[in-house]
Amino acid sequence: MERVRDAFRRQAVACRTLGSPFTALVCDLLAERLDEGSAFGRRILAWPGDPVADALALRAAGTLHALARSGRDPALARAYPPDAGSADVLWEAIHGAVAAHDEALAAGLDSPPQTNEVKRCAALLGGCLVVAARTGRPLDLLEIGSSAGLNLALDRYRYDLGSSAWGHSASPVLIRSDWRGDTPPLDAPLTIASRWGCDIRPLDPASPTDRERLLSYIWPDQADRLATTAAALGHAAGAGWRVDRADAADWIEARLAEEPVPGRARVIMHSIVWQYLPEAVQSRISASIEAAAARATPDAPLAWLRMEADGAGEGAGLRLTLWPDSRDEPLGRADFHGRWVAWAVGRS
Repeated sequence: MERVRDAFRRQAVACRTLGSPFTALVCDLLAERLDEGSAFGRRILAWPGDPVADALALRAAGTLHALARSGRDPALARAYPPDAGSADVLWEAIHGAVAAHDEALAAGLDSPPQTNEVKRCAALLGGCLVVAARTGRPLDLLEIGSSAGLNLALDRYRYDLGSSAWGHSASPVLIRSDWRGDTPPLDAPLTIASRWGCDIRPLDPASPTDRERLLSYIWPDQADRLATTAAALGHAAGAGWRVDRADAADWIEARLAEEPVPGRARVIMHSIVWQYLPEAVQSRISASIEAAAARATPDAPLAWLRMEADGAGEGAGLRLTLWPDSRDEPLGRADFHGRWVAWAVGRS
């Protein structure tokens, strides 16, 4: 039981660091005040797995946020942003919501957090521009952990990178990121020839249920994240690109076994996914990429672009490997939610 409470406290610290004092307060309140007097409380406090690896605190916060957004519990909705009150007021609302919706909230814990952090596209765009500049080829994007596939549309958004801008001026999706260091090759001829993703539990941006599920995992006091994600969901609803329901290793093995299209560069892409994959899946993906890399040619290059937690500094590491020349390098670092990018390479 104490390990669960500690996991919630740790998540509270992370939420404060990432700019969500409200979600931090929810996690702290659940850590300190939740008891076994409800099915919701019993499921959480007796969680059979690893509460950190299973993101239990975010599951709990997400299912409460979903209820608040639904309007089915007006008292809980009033205690959430933009009009959130004190800790005691919030706890009273949570306690009442658990009493009134206990079984539904307990069932909501079954769903692991689903996030499409659209602002991560700022970092991923930088990597794709580097691939486009170095290869001169249109890109075939292959993304694992795609969720609703919003990051597959990175070329269709407009970007405010502080001192520079990129993208379609008429796009309904504006991504603001504090860009530090040099800029990537913004004038590179970036063309996405195809985009294809997979997820073990993909979400359909055209489904109201799936849209709400995704939005519920965005922290309620971060209005900009909510608005950006909602705009990206609306844009993706009629876009028609594919996100397959599949195991990441099975999917990558199948995609990379296909003959590459001459004159195009295949880009394997993922962001904050690797840590959730079992070691056996990671090994299979790496082996598939290495096998495909051995067959890469200047006319059909292969790139591996990843933004993942690496423990090497603030935020996540952004890394690119490009074949056939086996060029592997760190591109920089990025905030987990894309609020900033610290670019570490030149424009080549």
